[in-house]
Amino acid sequence: MSDLQQWLSAQRISHIECLFPDLNGQARGKLIPCHSYLDSAEQRFPQVSLIQTLDGDPQQQLVADSDPDMRLRADPRTLCLKPDSGNGQRIAQLIHDCLDADGEPIPFAPRNVLQRVLAAYRQQGWQPVVAPEIEFYLLAADGQPVNPTRQPYSVDQAPAHAAFFAELEQLCAQQHIASDTMLGEVGNGQFELNLQHGDALALADQVFLFKRSAKTLAARHGLLATFMAKPFADDAGSAMHIHQSLIDAHGHNLFSLPDGSAAPRFGHYLGGLQRYLPAAMLLLAANPNAYRRLSPHSAAPINVEWGIDNRSCGLRVPDSTPAARRVENRLPGMDCNPYLAMAATLACGLLGMEQAIAPSAPLSGSAYGMAATLPTSLPQAIAALRDEAALHPLLHPQFVASFCALKEVEWQTFARTITPWERQQLLQQA
Repeated sequence: MSDLQQWLSAQRISHIECLFPDLNGQARGKLIPCHSYLDSAEQRFPQVSLIQTLDGDPQQQLVADSDPDMRLRADPRTLCLKPDSGNGQRIAQLIHDCLDADGEPIPFAPRNVLQRVLAAYRQQGWQPVVAPEIEFYLLAADGQPVNPTRQPYSVDQAPAHAAFFAELEQLCAQQHIASDTMLGEVGNGQFELNLQHGDALALADQVFLFKRSAKTLAARHGLLATFMAKPFADDAGSAMHIHQSLIDAHGHNLFSLPDGSAAPRFGHYLGGLQRYLPAAMLLLAANPNAYRRLSPHSAAPINVEWGIDNRSCGLRVPDSTPAARRVENRLPGMDCNPYLAMAATLACGLLGMEQAIAPSAPLSGSAYGMAATLPTSLPQAIAALRDEAALHPLLHPQFVASFCALKEVEWQTFARTITPWERQQLLQQA
């Protein structure tokens, strides 16, 4: 009996949920009885399921005319018990990689994009270490704040939802989500969960599972958990800050020299982030709302300045020991696809080290007084990614083409929408 069979039997599992993330980070897949899963040589699924718009429209024109299947290959490290659905069934969930008919990774599968970047690091004998911060709002079921007033950083926000957070902690443990610190954030009903640092692919999986679980659990409690980047015009946006460092095979931080000073490659990594992140913004801010978050004096960046413990910068270097030297990328919105956001920031840093790009001088004052250097809209971000040829080989040219095409379709849908502001201001005044 295989290890999988033994685990399924010991856990009394009836079904397996075969999961994979699409380009927008949404969970796709199918539910299969255990006996069927074990008896089948392989699982298949249409490739077009990876390329769907936010409103659920598969983009058939972006896959081969034959509308081919892809092969699903399970990653056994992701096997866990699915959170209780309330119907008494015990279901396992298992994240899968997406392969073509020849067993090669499909270039536009998000998990494969990240793994492609990580493979480039392994060729150098390096391993990235990341730690994402997850910001989200916990709202009433109608999408409005539960409390009448904001309580920034209050320790009294979470106890009001004690049952929700107690169950959420259990769900994290059950799914091997390495949750650490939870705190109330600036927004009314906004919280932040820090994950423990570790392997980039494992952490992307954890963010993927956490978002899905938090939404489902909130609904069961009569609440709404949202990871939208800017749900309220006059309140804080939600980000996924990514702390990142680099270690060797012995676990030594490659951003620090033996004497404790910063290694040259640390500066080059920062230089790569500064040089290439503006062109990679489409992977960090993948919808029109995400750009509303990136505004001055809002705890969100407008450029890629860097500084020591400077939260006005897009790139913050925490004041830490040499062993913990790292950079915090503050650009990604929490609505990003975690696989793509991590792939983007690691790719930019790698290019900086390969090209020995020197960073700017660290900024001690406010970065909001410096020039805004990031794309300010989805069309600008699409054009920037298309034009930055240095990123294409790392991410894969077919991924870049497919992702940009998908985002163009979504922008066209958004651009056709008549907003409430237009009707309110122009219906009678125009």
